[in-house]
Amino acid sequence: MIALMISSLGDLLAGATLGFMTNTLTLLPGLMVLIPPAIGMRGNIFGALGSRLGTAMHIGTFEFSFRRGSILRQNMETSLLLTLIVSFLMGVLAKIMAEAFGISSISVQEFVFISVLGGVLAGLVLIFINVIVAWAGFKRNWDLDNISAPIITAAGDIVTLPMLFLAAIIVLRLEEGFLYVIDLVSLFFVILTIVLTIQAMRKGQQEVQRIVRHSLPVLTLCILLDIIAGLTIEHQLESLVAFPALLVLIPPFLEDANALGGILTSRFSTLLHMGILEPKRTPDHVAIENFAIIYIFAIWVFSLVGVSSYIVAWLMGLSSPPLMDMLALSLLAGLVTITFLNIIAYYVSVVTYRLNLDPDDHSIPLTSSAIDSIGALALMGVVVALGL
Repeated sequence: MIALMISSLGDLLAGATLGFMTNTLTLLPGLMVLIPPAIGMRGNIFGALGSRLGTAMHIGTFEFSFRRGSILRQNMETSLLLTLIVSFLMGVLAKIMAEAFGISSISVQEFVFISVLGGVLAGLVLIFINVIVAWAGFKRNWDLDNISAPIITAAGDIVTLPMLFLAAIIVLRLEEGFLYVIDLVSLFFVILTIVLTIQAMRKGQQEVQRIVRHSLPVLTLCILLDIIAGLTIEHQLESLVAFPALLVLIPPFLEDANALGGILTSRFSTLLHMGILEPKRTPDHVAIENFAIIYIFAIWVFSLVGVSSYIVAWLMGLSSPPLMDMLALSLLAGLVTITFLNIIAYYVSVVTYRLNLDPDDHSIPLTSSAIDSIGALALMGVVVALGL
């Protein structure tokens, strides 16, 4: 619960950043489409990293070592490579989806520049945080399933949005007569991504190759799901700009849902590995007990999100709906989202386990991205229902 409160408070910093980005979102049309997948991918990649390390600790294969071939070293290398690949794909797919849905947007080069630069900078910071969490968990015998997902999720939010904001500001500056720099840097990112991917798949460690092969198709699907969340929010951007407090609410709402999903899927992954949870067609008593725990957490977490978002917006001087409306919005949309989360987390974990795939590589990314889309739809739906 403490980790979830840390996650909620940390995500508010991301919300405050988004509240400050209203002018940038207006000057760079379509940028909102990129924000949910950018945030989501940090959680998907580094949340899965934390889950894999937690599983390794439970089954006794983890050692805190940076030597070549160690579990920690291979997972770090893989996460950075996936960050580069996925950031490039996000930029391209965000442009394609924006065009497909008739949304006016910046060029594909600008999308790639912002996505890759912001993503890699955030990824480097998150690698460091993941190592610190793994070290603390290893030394203190903590259960990483319960602490890594909320902490990494919050850190991903706090780090990703400022890095995207920085990359977006650079684009705005370069648009004033230096567009060719964006084109050249974007081309460099493309070449670097291709070269490092080929090198890793030909000469990389076996564990690195396995994680990339298993994760990349899933992460690509996750990008599309997160872009749908971005499109949903982009369509309501005019209303959100009128009440910037709603922009403050979006990151903590979506990422606390992801934190709860990360806890649940990490627990299911570990329980499946240890044989405590049976991969049945219908959830057994072990799964139902975990569902109930997540609902209890959700009531506290989403109440905190609604109230704290209102307070942060008030402190920043941003327009906001009344406090009770913010509380109702967060709590109602949150409970709807968690209901879907419980179902999705269970069946994704069971199906990946039955197909002999590693739930650590698939459960968190798929659940997280599905929840981003469902959470965005639920949030915007309740906004409309409450007449905000």
